[in-house]
Amino acid sequence: MTVDTDALRPELEAGLAQLSLEPALAGPLLDYLALLARWNATYNLTAIRDPREMLVKHLLDSLAMQPFVRDIKTLADLGTGPGLPGIPLAIATPGLQVTLVESNGKKARFLREAVRQLKLPNAQVAESRIEAFQPDATFDAITARALATLPLILELGGHLPGPDGKLLAMKGVVPEDEIAALPPGWRVSSLHPLRVPGLPAERHLVEIVRTRA
Repeated sequence: MTVDTDALRPELEAGLAQLSLEPALAGPLLDYLALLARWNATYNLTAIRDPREMLVKHLLDSLAMQPFVRDIKTLADLGTGPGLPGIPLAIATPGLQVTLVESNGKKARFLREAVRQLKLPNAQVAESRIEAFQPDATFDAITARALATLPLILELGGHLPGPDGKLLAMKGVVPEDEIAALPPGWRVSSLHPLRVPGLPAERHLVEIVRTRA
């Protein structure tokens, strides 16, 4: 599938402006979108097929959490699928080292190709189940988008943040039941409403940290 990136550029640049991000990011972000659309035609990496819908629900939705990763150094994107939100965040935040954790072989192949083609020195792929992933060092933060409930994310990936690390979970409406069911040792430190350009749906970022003894 060929994407007319020139037709999408004005809407993406307008969305980037609303998120206080540089318009120059539109180029590499559209390169990623075009690559995703092309692979998706064969490998079914995402249920969203329409490029404009991808622009809003994948690119801008992922970038809405960029202010919350600007000041950290390492991020693990758990169950990243085709690289969401990790690849848009890596493109927009050169100082952030992103590890894309994905167990599905075809998605991991796409991720490696995307990192290579987009020339992203700050992104690496870990083809692994989340609970089996044992990196050399812990992360400043982990994130997950449309992966699982908050308790399950922590059950699978709670070993990955460092002592002062956190989970930055992207959710729709505030998941009160999930928050109430957090496992011992974890608490919500902040709840951030997110405004995604072009998306009328409610979005929140839930920030979860370890409780202090």
